[in-house]
Amino acid sequence: MNRGKMVVALLFGGRSAEHEISVRSAATVFAALDRARFEPVLLGIARSGTWHVFEPSAFERLTQERLPAVPEVSRPCAFVPGREPPRLYHLDSGSPATPPIDVVFPVLHGSYGEDGTVQGLLELLGVPYAGADVLGSALGMDKDVQKRLLREAGLPVVPFATCHEWEWRADARSVLERARALPLPLFVKPARLGSSVGVSKVEALSELGAAIEAALAYDSKVVIEQGLEAREIECSVLGGSEVRASAPGEIRARGGFYSYAAKYLDPAGAELIAPAELDRETAEHVRDLAVQAFRTLQCYGMARVDFFLERKTGALFVNEINTIPGFTSISMYPRLWELSGLALPELVSALIELALARHELRRGKKLWPEVAA
Repeated sequence: MNRGKMVVALLFGGRSAEHEISVRSAATVFAALDRARFEPVLLGIARSGTWHVFEPSAFERLTQERLPAVPEVSRPCAFVPGREPPRLYHLDSGSPATPPIDVVFPVLHGSYGEDGTVQGLLELLGVPYAGADVLGSALGMDKDVQKRLLREAGLPVVPFATCHEWEWRADARSVLERARALPLPLFVKPARLGSSVGVSKVEALSELGAAIEAALAYDSKVVIEQGLEAREIECSVLGGSEVRASAPGEIRARGGFYSYAAKYLDPAGAELIAPAELDRETAEHVRDLAVQAFRTLQCYGMARVDFFLERKTGALFVNEINTIPGFTSISMYPRLWELSGLALPELVSALIELALARHELRRGKKLWPEVAA
């Protein structure tokens, strides 16, 4: 390993239902990493939660699988708090498993990675990392809380209701009554998951109970959202103290809605249009709302903001924000930046530089008050 280069740890896999998508995203970032400046370290998290260091050849074999999953291997590793410099150690021997790590690039989607948990670990270790911090990540993952904050900030959101598992078990009738106030069709979603995992479209109220149960299989909180006859518009955001938004794109799903299968398994499941066919005023409105949502939800580095553009009225609604958007070969986040003049290698480098800048800023802050002797 060449210590003249900055060591970037790519963190992928994880204990989420979006495990395979994370591996695919990591493959794209790995290929785009500027080898003249950065030396990659590949850190895979198995579904069990154990961490493993991958050689590039083993990682490349993994990414060739249709649904790649980080396997359990013989020598799991871990960060050890308090040891300097930050690096991973083999659990069986205590010997170093990686060189000192300068910055972590999480490419984790969903629970235990995009929700603030890994970000909290990295904060405790004092390691710079790309993307939103603990608060921004947690807000970005929770569809219920983020919609409330966006609404409070005056940003337009689609009418919705929230259901906790405890209230569904205690009084399902009141939950169903609350949901009936929303016009059909409805979309029922796990509140803290992404990639359309566990999402159901409800065309009749008789289907609502089964849809709630399906979502509760993944999360203890469910969002029930009014469906719209709308176009699905997406916008990529990048920045820290200064934030910029890309040209918008559009998703045209085939067969109902933009499901997990349409996103990742069926090549003909959706059409990705970049740039979106919008008039200049609407495109600027999308970009402006994307930046506002990014700032409202305390994001940093990267995010993709998803919108609904209602066909009948032309009204624009913020749907949700993704703080670690997909980086697969067909993902909108890097594709929209490419369209906006920022190639993938430059985008990855910019995100690393933003991570280092935030870390330096925080290092200059006091951890405790000075008390006179």
